[in-house]
Amino acid sequence: MEKPLDKCLDEISHSAGVSGVLCADSQGLCLGVRGKASSSSSGTIAALAARAAMLEPGSQDPVILLESDNSQCLVHRSSGVTLAVYKSPETS
Repeated sequence: MEKPLDKCLDEISHSAGVSGVLCADSQGLCLGVRGKASSSSSGTIAALAARAAMLEPGSQDPVILLESDNSQCLVHRSSGVTLAVYKSPETS
């Protein structure tokens, strides 16, 4: 399982505008990290995704966008795995 996950993380991290990527399991254990993402935030990211899913029980897990002046973080949970993608914000 490690090699396909590593390949996926590498592909995402080399996408245009992506500065980091993190993958965590349902318990918050960091499964992989690339770029500016920090493995120490994997538990927080997984917990955030789990809490957001509670907002509308029975619906698909939401995509969460965290945004600051100089970065964005997209978070999505699917099948017990949470993915966070860090990006530079779009310029108008």
